[in-house]
Amino acid sequence: VGNYLVFLPSYSYLETVQAAFAAAYPQLKTISQATQMDEIQRAEFLAQFTAQPTGTLVGFCVLGGIFSEGIDLKGERLIGVAIVGVGLPGLSTERDLVRDYFDAQQGTGFQYAYQLPGMNHVLQAAGRLIRGSHDVGVILLLDQRFASSRYTQLFPAHWQHFQRCYSVAQLTNQIDQFWQMVAAKNKALD
Repeated sequence: VGNYLVFLPSYSYLETVQAAFAAAYPQLKTISQATQMDEIQRAEFLAQFTAQPTGTLVGFCVLGGIFSEGIDLKGERLIGVAIVGVGLPGLSTERDLVRDYFDAQQGTGFQYAYQLPGMNHVLQAAGRLIRGSHDVGVILLLDQRFASSRYTQLFPAHWQHFQRCYSVAQLTNQIDQFWQMVAAKNKALD
């Protein structure tokens, strides 16, 4: 039970995953970011992420979009974030020029043109979870590329205790253990 955000690489991907998720878990409430949302629609979307929820809400958003930065869902308003993909920006002439320049300078063109901007999107989306010193939750990085040193070396220092999961059963077990640890810490503080 709780509020979650799932960040996906495109609106097309978002619509496909949200529809499949809703069909597989019809008992869970889902909402999705729309392509054109005015300020009122944005506020209504965020207002659904209430503190002390009695049910589960899963919001589907676009990585690098309006909900992946600059929003505060403190405390129990958000307890989990899933990020699908490494956030690579789309191919473009401008990015290819940057890639070519840094390849010629130091052989790091792909990193500067694509990987670092993508990882910035990932970090911004993950940052929606922990907004204050008392916030806790789970961040899922859903792409095998995150397991490579090319990406782990870019993780912030406080991510260095990440855990890799290779099955749904293993993931379920690790998340259960995490929430048991959080409950034990909270009980000790009471």
